[in-house]
Amino acid sequence: MSEEYTNFIHEFIDEDLEKGHVNKIHTRFPPEPNGYLHIGSAKAIWINSSTAKKYGGLFNLRYDDTNPAREDNEYVESIEEDLRWLGAEPTGGIFYGSDYFDKCYEYAVKLIKDGKAYVCDLTQDEMREYRGTLTEPGKNSPYRDRSVEENLELFEKMKNGEFPEGSKTLRAKIDMASPNMNMRDPAIYRIVYVEHHRQGKKWCIYPLYDYAHPIQDALEGITHSLCSIEFENHRPLYNWVVDNIGFEAKPRQIEFARINITHTVLSKRYLRELVEKGKVDGWDDPRMPTLSGLRRRGYTPEAIMEFVKRAGVAKTDSVVDIGLLEYCVRNELNKKALRKMAVLDPVKVKITNYPEGKTEYFDIPNNPEDENAGTRKVAFSGEVYIERDDFALVPPPKFHRLKPDGEVRLMGAYIIKCNEVKTDAEGNVTEILCTADLETANGNPVDGRKIKGTVHWVSAAHAVDAKVNLYEHLFLKENVGDLEEGENYLDYLNPDSLKTYENCKLEESLGEAQKGDKFQFVRLGYFCRDSKADDMVFNRAVTLKDTWSKQNK
Repeated sequence: MSEEYTNFIHEFIDEDLEKGHVNKIHTRFPPEPNGYLHIGSAKAIWINSSTAKKYGGLFNLRYDDTNPAREDNEYVESIEEDLRWLGAEPTGGIFYGSDYFDKCYEYAVKLIKDGKAYVCDLTQDEMREYRGTLTEPGKNSPYRDRSVEENLELFEKMKNGEFPEGSKTLRAKIDMASPNMNMRDPAIYRIVYVEHHRQGKKWCIYPLYDYAHPIQDALEGITHSLCSIEFENHRPLYNWVVDNIGFEAKPRQIEFARINITHTVLSKRYLRELVEKGKVDGWDDPRMPTLSGLRRRGYTPEAIMEFVKRAGVAKTDSVVDIGLLEYCVRNELNKKALRKMAVLDPVKVKITNYPEGKTEYFDIPNNPEDENAGTRKVAFSGEVYIERDDFALVPPPKFHRLKPDGEVRLMGAYIIKCNEVKTDAEGNVTEILCTADLETANGNPVDGRKIKGTVHWVSAAHAVDAKVNLYEHLFLKENVGDLEEGENYLDYLNPDSLKTYENCKLEESLGEAQKGDKFQFVRLGYFCRDSKADDMVFNRAVTLKDTWSKQNK
């Protein structure tokens, strides 16, 4: 992001700097380690990290590990890996919400002593009933007026594990008639008998996010808590916690709209369900919108950051066309990816007039978009593979590929003519016999005839065997979040979101491709060698065809 880039968040920060409220900007990204990060997380990372960078400030990674039931070190490790892959270095450090459990407890005791918190015996259902509605005020808990001494004793017993899970909560004493439901004596501590992934069995009471988060921000010196729009109604509680604990430096919470993308879901609950129900092959399935899935598919961090930047920073939620994301990926890979030839559905072509056993090499450009990319030598022999779709026994109108008695150019090599076709008992083409115009080695026919079709190919004697995965949108419905009553998002899963070709033939040089390497397979799209498979497996990142930019000119 350029130094000149600005948005409404920066305008608030400029105001705070001008008024002297702050002099050094400090932001943070606080993910809960209960799943893998997705592209929506990338927006929050970009906003927080780029804002800190613009103002010469600091950026923290802080794990919000205050709910041990679903948290795991697997998620902790994946989050840091994703953050660094995006290039968002946590210049202010890496922290854990659980690092502050002692301070959270200490501040809770302070609130009790100040008469601003009390232990409540209401069940969750009873608390919900007492809470009231958007149009009706809540009513006070019958335990709201317990003495400070009784509350301190009960809270200590909660900490010591003397009560059953869920039997008591510590609640902030604010205002049960507040028009903001979040201010109606919210719970700030609950009893949970689950071992914590870092703290072990030290605690059986855990602070809730709305209480712990402002404390963590204040203790780390965060100046601006930049978060998604669903926390806007929580801001008064955020400020109440900071004010009533008595922090001198008060972080400012600013909310921005979340990102939603067509043909996908970004709810962590839905993503977890897809994994747990086996609808996808794990969190890093290349069809998933997780950063690990997109990385495995072949997306680049630069393209993802460009996408979230183009999607913009606003206060109102919107749905962004997934075509914009694909455009950013395509645009990035077009500049960098080396071109290679690969045949996904091969049929053999035998060139009958080519000397048997001969091999020659043609110089083919590595990337026409980059003059410094040079050329590579590609082996050619008397038997090659072409795509089955590049041949038709009965060609449709305007078919400019290979057909009986027709000519076509093998890309970067000879012009060939189909003379004979061999088929099996079912009529499937098994071999195409051709002759080559041996005077057209990457050149035009001497008689001046025009050859309209060019197809890619791979030398049979030098081919590398591989498996190739082609991906489509995970969901058929454009806006998966807009469901009618009774509909389930799983109803719209695309049954054709993955198509696998098992018997692909690749250009010889691809045998040296390393996991994660990206290429353009000419005429087919952009591909990445799978990062998990030990065998030769390539995943298509995105097709060559770009409809988004044409529709949005």
